[in-house]
Order: sequence, then C-alpha cells, then structure tokens
Amino acid sequence: MLFTAPALDDRELEVLAGIEAMKRSLRNQLFEPRRWIGSLRRLSIARAIQGSNSIEGFDANLEDAAAIAVGEEPLTADQETRLALMGYRDAMTFVIQVADDGEFRYSSEALKSMHFMMTSYDLKNRPGRWRTGSVYVFNEETEQIVYEGADIDLVPALMAELSDTLNGPCDNRIIQAAMAHLNLAMIHPFRDGNGRMARCLQSLVLARGGVLTPVFMSIEEYLGRNTQHYYDVLGEVGRGSWHPENDARPWVRFTLTAHLRQARTMLRRVRETERLWRDIDRLRLRAVLPERVMSVLFDAASGLRVRNATYRAGLEDMGEDAITEQTASRDLQKLVQAGLLRPVGEKRARFYAGSTQLMQLRRDIVSSRDPRDESDPFTQ
Repeated sequence: MLFTAPALDDRELEVLAGIEAMKRSLRNQLFEPRRWIGSLRRLSIARAIQGSNSIEGFDANLEDAAAIAVGEEPLTADQETRLALMGYRDAMTFVIQVADDGEFRYSSEALKSMHFMMTSYDLKNRPGRWRTGSVYVFNEETEQIVYEGADIDLVPALMAELSDTLNGPCDNRIIQAAMAHLNLAMIHPFRDGNGRMARCLQSLVLARGGVLTPVFMSIEEYLGRNTQHYYDVLGEVGRGSWHPENDARPWVRFTLTAHLRQARTMLRRVRETERLWRDIDRLRLRAVLPERVMSVLFDAASGLRVRNATYRAGLEDMGEDAITEQTASRDLQKLVQAGLLRPVGEKRARFYAGSTQLMQLRRDIVSSRDPRDESDPFTQ
C-alpha cells in the first residue's frame, strides 16, 4: 500500500486549473524558437540543480551551478559539492532525454539507475542499490529522529508498486508527480540521496506529461527556497514513520502552492528575459559586435561571472557554432573595450563581470517588477 491522493475539493481543483492555464501560457510563449530561450533554459537548469542540492546542504552559488550544468568546473564550490551537483546534473539530463521516449517504463531498475547517476561519487551511499537496513531522518538542531523509513523487508515490493502506479493511468500529471515524490521520500529506499531522488522523480513524472520540458516544469528551485516549510509538511504527513494511510492533503496543497508560485516566477522571467535580451542587443549593435556574444552578455547582466571556458560551453549547450579559445578571448577583449565587461584577476584566475552600464539594464527591469504574490491560495 502506498500513500494515495485525496479527492480534490473545489478550491484545490480551482488552483490546479490556474496552474494548468499558466503552464499552457508558458508553453505557447516558449514554443516559437528564440535565441534568448537557450539562456533562460540554461539558467533554469542551474537553478533546479542548485535548489535541490541546497536542501541537502550542498550549497553552491548560481554561477557554479550554471558552470556545472554545461560541464565546466565551478569557481568556488568545494569538491563534495561539485560532485553532488554533477551527479544531479547527470540524473536531470537522463530525465530530459527520456521525457518523450515512448518506450520508457518506470521500474525499480530505472530508479536505481537514476540513483547511481546521482550518488556514484561516494560508494558508501550504495549507489544504484536499495539500503540494507533501517534508515532515519535526524533533526540536526535537536539531534532527534524525526522519521524512520519503511521496513527494509517492504522496500522492494513498495518500489515495484510505485513503478506500476506510475506506468498506469493518470488523471492529472501534477498530482501524480506530487504523490510519486511523497511516496519515494516516505519509503526512503536508499541509504542516502532519497530527497534528491524524490525531487528528480517528480520532475521526471512532470516531464512525461508533455506539457513542458522538465526545465520549465520543475519546482526544485521553489523547494530550495522554502526548505523548512517543505520539511514541515513532509513531517506533518509522515508522522514519524511509514504510515501510508495518513492524509496526504497537506502535501498536495503544498505542492499545488509550489507549482502556482513557480509558474508565476517563470512567466515573469520569460517577460524579463525577452526585455533584457532586446536591451542587450541594442548595446551589441551599437558596439558592432558579433551576435554570438549575446549569451555571454546575458549571463554577465544576470550577475554571473563569465570565463572563456563557460562562454564557449554555453554556446555549445545552446546549439550555437563552436568557437576556439582564441576566438573567445578576442570576443571577451572586444566586450571589455566596448565598456560592456570588466576583467577581474589575472591569467587562469581571470573572469569577467558586467560593467555598470550592462548591470543597469538588469536593475531597471528588477525595479519595475510588480510585488511578488506570496498569498496562500488556500486561505483566500
């Protein structure tokens, strides 16, 4: 027996309909190919990687997550954080690849493979294998056990049941993904990495729905920014140990709220990215610079530190023509001469930041934002 979703009440159905409408709006805005979508996609992946791993204590800034997302070395992240983020990137790449694969089937083997991708940097995590004994979730502040995973003898059958459920009929993909997340987190089938796996599985289920790519459907960024609330709701539903008869409604409502707020954020980012891209392009044309520098100017205007390697990797990730290290160096120097970038550091430690002129474009956009709607949709 697994946790099951409650019958949705009128307010939950109303919120769900609003989320679905925003997802369709996002899909329509992102359907037509535009060059700025590649930059938005890359930073969205980085935010998902950053958010999910921050919950587990692997803290990295956005530029390090963005570098790892395109296969480059981060500037400041330590070794363990770098490996954890790389593992999550590999698992999310798998999610993106199988999102529209008609032959894909959920199975214990598929979930174990995702876990291996995510945690293979440390063999003590038993990457790709179920745990062999009891597992506990501790509150580090109180040093108390707050949750115990399902009995080890139940794990194989429960995970097989979860896979069968995901392969079966689905009334709503958002609810199905939320329940997949909850069940994996509560079963806690692995020695380590259960939270990351639950969040990645949720993204996979959403991606299989076909509304949007997992890059724009994920709520991992939201969860990373609301970690305590996330833990509180899991604790409220879990009540200390495996009890699938417990009411999952608090979790469903939390997830719907997360989707609603993240969709609003993504719609705002789409509008702001398009505006910023236009503003940057005017500066580029005025300076008579090649169109390929747009991605590096966008990153710098977004507050990221730019390097030769990340410039080249970002172009390739967006499907642009590859350029040599020498060409990238010349481009970056021209951007400095045009007053759009400023160099920091020397030789191999050198990176580039946005100039005052470039950064002002972003500040103007941020200052014109409407206040963020953080109201609780279930108390209105």
